[in-house]
Amino acid sequence: MGGAKLDQLSDSHGTWTRSVWLPEGEDMEKERETLQAWKERVEQELDRVVAFWMEHSHDQEHGGFFTCLGRDGKVYDDLKYVWLQGRQVWTYCRLYRKFERFRRPELLESAKAGGEFLLRYARVAPPGKKCAFVLTRDGRPVKVQRTIFSECFYIMAMDGESSEAVEMMDQIVHWVRKDPSGLGRPWLPGAPASESMAVPMMLLNLVEQLGEADKEMASKYAELDDWCAQRILQHVQRDGQAVLENVSEDGKELPGCLGRHQNAGEEQAGLGAIQEKGSDQPWSLGFSMGTAFLLPPSANQGPVKEGVTGLPGWGISRRGSLEWTGGGHALEAGWFLLRHATRKGDPELRAHVIDKFLLLPFRSGWDPDHGGLLYFQDVDGLCPTQLEWAMKLWWPHSEAMIALLMGYSDSGDPALLHLFYQVAEYTFRQFRDPEHGEWFGYLNRDGTVALTIKGGPFKGCFHVPRCLAMCEEMLDALLSR
Repeated sequence: MGGAKLDQLSDSHGTWTRSVWLPEGEDMEKERETLQAWKERVEQELDRVVAFWMEHSHDQEHGGFFTCLGRDGKVYDDLKYVWLQGRQVWTYCRLYRKFERFRRPELLESAKAGGEFLLRYARVAPPGKKCAFVLTRDGRPVKVQRTIFSECFYIMAMDGESSEAVEMMDQIVHWVRKDPSGLGRPWLPGAPASESMAVPMMLLNLVEQLGEADKEMASKYAELDDWCAQRILQHVQRDGQAVLENVSEDGKELPGCLGRHQNAGEEQAGLGAIQEKGSDQPWSLGFSMGTAFLLPPSANQGPVKEGVTGLPGWGISRRGSLEWTGGGHALEAGWFLLRHATRKGDPELRAHVIDKFLLLPFRSGWDPDHGGLLYFQDVDGLCPTQLEWAMKLWWPHSEAMIALLMGYSDSGDPALLHLFYQVAEYTFRQFRDPEHGEWFGYLNRDGTVALTIKGGPFKGCFHVPRCLAMCEEMLDALLSR
């Protein structure tokens, strides 16, 4: 493989190295061709995905959106989920503002209709702020969650209604930082005082959105911006070798399954490095022909076969010296934190985030047998309690594409670009439906489709179009450099 090899790099703990290749000459031209090909591929797929939701999800009678859609877009349940109503309004508005080809009246009118549906029906008992989780087709509440997430996605939809968004944001901050009693969760003496990474993640995302084009709003939430970032960073545990989904309120690891749970794949506890048995040298991350791979120190570091994934021939398996775990929230949190680092002008934070929230989850979360990111894993390598732990879901792969491409855009590290290619190739091959459009959401471990539905209570018009839209913008920016 052509190009200039850079010095191997080690992280702050000296636990591993990366073999980085910098294209030059003909290789540089080939890299641009690859970027251009992916931009066109992503752009075409975004058009197909949006067309699917435009055709099948709009409720012309009551407003809002159907999300329980079969493979061909047929509605199989008309319940409406507030998470997904808010997300689809946000997605349509974002596409309308950011892309000339989506500045279509029908897209804007559908977003308005969805927003009006939420304004009319989302709150369970106005003027109270608590939102329903599930509504009937005509807007009657069915179920309420004792969390903040329906309210968060309500804010995403109401971004254009600044007073409504700010009122709800201030209520959420009160619930999270001062008094959670309004959420309706009873205090139980045996329940650990824990913090899920999802909470500061979601707030950090909202802070960025609200302050994106409003300096006054950015100033109002500047302290919250920093608070959220610090709360996410405290989920990096075990001397920097694990990102745990749940920690105590003071940033310590929790006991039991709750504490060991990862929605963000990391290494087995006790491993100071990814090491070959009998060696005290760290492994390297290399890549060839767009495929990333891990190499033990004794491996021949010459050319490798195209398409190699995992650790061929080195006897490291799910029950070997390395436990493989799935990627999801850590990768999504990673690109939220990268945006935060950009806002703060903090290159040290950016480097830390790339190491701990992008590379660490990827190298431990990628399935060496079948490709793709495992969904859940236990940090100690014990049997996960979640039945779907070994499945491959659409949203971690969508978030991985965003995170890895953003990491490359911010750092220029070619290893991140080639990891993006690896995830994107798997994702397009396994999740997309060339016949009916949109992506399948739920795959078996071997990559076969487990559920043919295109939408449901948790999958709607959000992760896939957001991923494709953001990747198209980043690829376009890279090609313009």
